[in-house]
Amino acid sequence: MKGGREPAVVSQDEPVRRGDGPALDVVKRLSRSMSTVGRDAAEVRGALEDTQRVVQAQGQAMQALAQQLHQIGAAQAAIAAATSESATAVQRARDALGVVGGEVGGMAATLAQVSDAAAEITKISLQTRLVAFNAAVEAKHAGEAGRGFAVVAEAVKALAGQVESSSKAIVGAIASLQERIDRFSNELTENPGRPSQIHAAFHEVEQDVGRIATSATESGRQMQLLNERAQQLEQEVMEATRGLKVAFDGSDRFLRMSEDLVEQLANSGVEVDDMPFIRTAQQVAGDIAALLEGALRDGQISEADLFDENYRPIAGTDPQQHLTRFCGLTDHLFPEVQERGLGLSDKVVFCIAADRNGYIATHNRKYCQPQRPGDTIWNTANSRYRRIFNDRTGLASARNTKPFLLQTYRRDMGGGRFVLLKEAAAPIIVRGRHWGGLRLAFNF
Repeated sequence: MKGGREPAVVSQDEPVRRGDGPALDVVKRLSRSMSTVGRDAAEVRGALEDTQRVVQAQGQAMQALAQQLHQIGAAQAAIAAATSESATAVQRARDALGVVGGEVGGMAATLAQVSDAAAEITKISLQTRLVAFNAAVEAKHAGEAGRGFAVVAEAVKALAGQVESSSKAIVGAIASLQERIDRFSNELTENPGRPSQIHAAFHEVEQDVGRIATSATESGRQMQLLNERAQQLEQEVMEATRGLKVAFDGSDRFLRMSEDLVEQLANSGVEVDDMPFIRTAQQVAGDIAALLEGALRDGQISEADLFDENYRPIAGTDPQQHLTRFCGLTDHLFPEVQERGLGLSDKVVFCIAADRNGYIATHNRKYCQPQRPGDTIWNTANSRYRRIFNDRTGLASARNTKPFLLQTYRRDMGGGRFVLLKEAAAPIIVRGRHWGGLRLAFNF
């Protein structure tokens, strides 16, 4: 210790007297130390909040991934089923092709029989012509007696010639058809040594179907591994979330403890550094309560409208803004007294009245800028009126009924930017009813 002096100790049984110099210094130093501890605790809590948001986002991403994997797995199963059906269909086609080949072979055999029969007819017609020729010669030798026979012989000869001509035509046509059928039969008949175009095409289709089936099977195995790993990661995220909640709760308790100690020091009667802000919050809370009671007394608003909790969303706003039946009154009454609270110190960031649910109808003028469509980051920082701040700090300040409340927290300014603040809050009581709280935030 500097100068070798031991630090002064304040007994819990003895109240701190404003005139007790050493004790007063100790309390002030203790207050500043606890304020620093509170700031560090708020930073830790803020870091935990950031981590919690990331973990929650990871959890949501893992759930979405699991759903996608399930859908992909179903698609892979459908592909495998379709591939199996394709392979079966190809085999059926090949079997049908074999049947057709057999039928074509039968047709070829039948045509061969027809061709043989036509050839036989040709042979017979040739012999008939020869016999008719001989008969005609003999009829000439017979003279007048054989003339009628000669006519018949000539007719038979002519008919035999026609039969021969027709038979030869049949044989020629069948030969041409036989040649075509033979080529077709060769295409239909499977020969591993010299596969036809049809069987080569079937073979390629079977190979392609086989490759698809193999790929689908391998993909299915990979999807199963991915699904198992995704489930493991989801479990790890859940465990991390539980661990974060424990740390988060511990951080909250530690932060609340430091805030309680600062409040106790402020209540001790010592003029700690936060007292000017506390008194200003209490003063502004009293002024606003007096204005609201005056409005009720003058009939400017009914008590039901003043305590309206029907927050009506304003369409197209981001962050979401709301309207209530007392917005017009607060826009008229609050700005002057709230702006006056800003004049206490350059450290003051805002001085606003919130109803008991954290709803800010009318903010400080610099934060009452109209929203810019599509610019959420700018709106978050500059359009803070008509919004509900029901976070830990906002609700605690809005629902506090003690003479004052001190809190330390990070304020979200949008776009990932935060500001570390302290806040003094005092209750606003209107005709014995708790309307809300005055929130006065200031920098360290």
